[in-house]
Amino acid sequence: MAKVLVLYYSFYGHIEAMAHAVAEGAREAGAEVAVKRVPETLPAAVLEQAGAKLDQSAPVASVDELPEYDAIIFGSPTRFGSVVSQMRNFLEQTGGLWAQGKLIGKVGSVFTSAATQHGGQESTQLTIIPTLLHHGMVVVGLPYSCADQMGIDEVNGGIPYGASTVVGRAHAQRKGAGDGALPGPARGGNGRQAGRQVRPGRRADKNVTCITHFVTIWTCAISRTPYLDFPSG
Repeated sequence: MAKVLVLYYSFYGHIEAMAHAVAEGAREAGAEVAVKRVPETLPAAVLEQAGAKLDQSAPVASVDELPEYDAIIFGSPTRFGSVVSQMRNFLEQTGGLWAQGKLIGKVGSVFTSAATQHGGQESTQLTIIPTLLHHGMVVVGLPYSCADQMGIDEVNGGIPYGASTVVGRAHAQRKGAGDGALPGPARGGNGRQAGRQVRPGRRADKNVTCITHFVTIWTCAISRTPYLDFPSG
C-alpha cells in the first residue's frame, strides 16, 4: 500500500479543507494517508489578532519523516503571488534530504488557493515545483485532458500546474475546486505516467497501482468540498 503525505499550511482554514479532501480521495483509492501541517512561524498573538484558524487537527510534520512516504502533496495559499513563508521555511530545511537523494523518485504535487482570479495561483505553484524537481521528485500536474479548465464562462480554479481554487474578494465565495478544476479523470494520463516512474523498491508494484489511482481520484475529492466563507489560505 502506498503511503501518501498531504502536507499543508493554512491560515484561515481554506487550504486545510482542501487538504482533507485530497486525503479523502487518496484513501478511497486505497492509499495510506497522513495529513500534516508545516510548523507555524508567527507569534500566537499575531495569529489571534488576524483571525487565523487556530483549531486545526492535523499534527505538525518534521522534515526527517518525508522519506517515509511514496508521494507528498503540498498545499499552500498564495501570498503576493508566492508560496507562504511557513511552507518555504519548511522546504528550505530539506537540504540534508537533497544531499542524500532521499526524495528522488517520490511523486509530488501542489494545490493552492487565491482570493482573486488573478491572485497568483500559477506563480505560487511554480515557486514550489522547482524545489520538488531539485529533489528529483516526479511532479504531477493537471493535464488539458481536463477540458473544464478551458472554460471562460465563469471564474474557474484549476491550472496545468495542479489543483487550485478562487475564494473571492469578499471571502464569501469559493470558486474553482469543483467548477473547473478537477473532475476525477483529470489526472488519469499524468497519474499513470507518474505511477510508472515511482522509484523501484519495496512494494514497487503496489506503489505503482496505488499512486496511479490516488492522483486520479484526489482531485475529484476536492471538487466535493463545500464552499467555505474563508479568505485565501
